[in-house]
Amino acid sequence: MNATPTSLNLAVSADPAPLDVAALRKDFPILNEPVYGKPFTFLDSAASAQKPRVVIDAEKELFEHYYANIHRGVYKYSQDSTEAYERTRETVRAFINAERARECIFVRGATEGINLVAQTWGRQNIASGDEIILAELEHHSNIVPWQMLAEEKGAIIKVIPLLDDGSVDMAAYDGLLSERTKMVAVAHISNSIGTLLPVKEIIAKAHAVGAKVLIDGCQAAPHMKIDVQDLGADFYAFSAHKVYGPTGIGVIYGKESLLDSMPPWQGGGDMISTVSFEKTTYNDLPHKFEAGTPNISGGIAFHHALEYVTAIGLDRIAAHEARLLAYAEDKLRNSNSVRMIGTAPGKSAIISFVMEHAHPHDIGTILDRQGIAVRAGHHCAQPVMDRFNIPGTARASFGLYNDEQDVDRLIEGLAKVMDIFG
Repeated sequence: MNATPTSLNLAVSADPAPLDVAALRKDFPILNEPVYGKPFTFLDSAASAQKPRVVIDAEKELFEHYYANIHRGVYKYSQDSTEAYERTRETVRAFINAERARECIFVRGATEGINLVAQTWGRQNIASGDEIILAELEHHSNIVPWQMLAEEKGAIIKVIPLLDDGSVDMAAYDGLLSERTKMVAVAHISNSIGTLLPVKEIIAKAHAVGAKVLIDGCQAAPHMKIDVQDLGADFYAFSAHKVYGPTGIGVIYGKESLLDSMPPWQGGGDMISTVSFEKTTYNDLPHKFEAGTPNISGGIAFHHALEYVTAIGLDRIAAHEARLLAYAEDKLRNSNSVRMIGTAPGKSAIISFVMEHAHPHDIGTILDRQGIAVRAGHHCAQPVMDRFNIPGTARASFGLYNDEQDVDRLIEGLAKVMDIFG
């Protein structure tokens, strides 16, 4: 087995020096593919980031040289696959600074992780009249599971409102907390408007009234260092595909004491210790929550994605994206026809905007013909759109492979939109 199929195509320095984007782009084969005969300008990393060669090669290496089912075989390839898969769990632990690797549960993605918590911890601990607090900017994946639980248990959902710039109203949050609050579930960073929430403060205030906190970290994991112990998070979810990794795998972190107390969510292989028709006993963490054959290739490639961004440096990535965001916002402020939605201080590298007379889908379609990929719609965050009284936005989101040229192409593309719609 070749544990590292491809070396990283970058030289990492000890200081937070600017990224060499031209060199990094060579690591991403798709970015060198033209679209309609034009350079590919990818501005949709908030939906799913592109994959570096090291991630692509990791899956190929597995299937060509040592694939077998994991945790079950005594033969070499099964042991090799198991070792590579479980190595990722330790990589995840280090990436988010969890205390123990067994606190990191592999799931299909953050959505499944949130549902797991709602349907296990939630069913055990939420009763009629209890309250669940969400923020107005949540992704649907961090709204609907709690609504389903609240409907089942007779619980009440309360919502932290947004201020006009897209910040969460922390004074209102203080007023929502009470001894009836059992769960606070909020995003670390908004996927729709880029707001960075003060999650450490949110967690501390929730803990003061005895509530638990789940953080949806999908948008934070690719852009900033995560330390779940420092945050004090009870649960933290994120997906591999946002962090330049494969689809179909993610993580739900939970404090060990909480995970130990929660019942299994799904039954099947790997999550059992013993089975008889009279009684089944369950496996220890983390396997208690990992029923069935997992996404083996995705799990192995996930390690290489996290290794990739860690080698570059999350501090360097964050600084690069902050500079790029400032450059893009300055350019867009000079346009009378573009209105940015969500301008909270310290926001992530996401720009949501609307244009007079042009529907977001029309904006996205016209940009596409220029080789520019943006997302258009409500971004699975309809309450945010309702808050700003709009049907949706066009959203440009940046990653480590974007630079000022990408922003300039976006501005040129928007000029074409204005030419068409006036």
